[in-house]
Amino acid sequence: MKRGSLLAVGMGASAALWLANKPNRIKAETFLREMKRKVKPTVFQKTELPVKKGGHPHPHDVEDNNMVSEGAMYSVQFYNEKMQ
Repeated sequence: MKRGSLLAVGMGASAALWLANKPNRIKAETFLREMKRKVKPTVFQKTELPVKKGGHPHPHDVEDNNMVSEGAMYSVQFYNEKMQ
């Protein structure tokens, strides 16, 4: 247990000393930014919903208006939750 704690403290102190130098901080920031971009770009970038008009049917779109008037509100609720 103590060996693991000493190792963690040693690593933390080493990291703090390394990051105390401004060029090293810039390198670390650049590295982390690049890794974040490469690992999962979809997590860090805003994605568009597949439905653009969900929740806002066109007044002359009879089929869409009928679907909404029949009670198919799941898609409208889904759209509203994602947009808010």
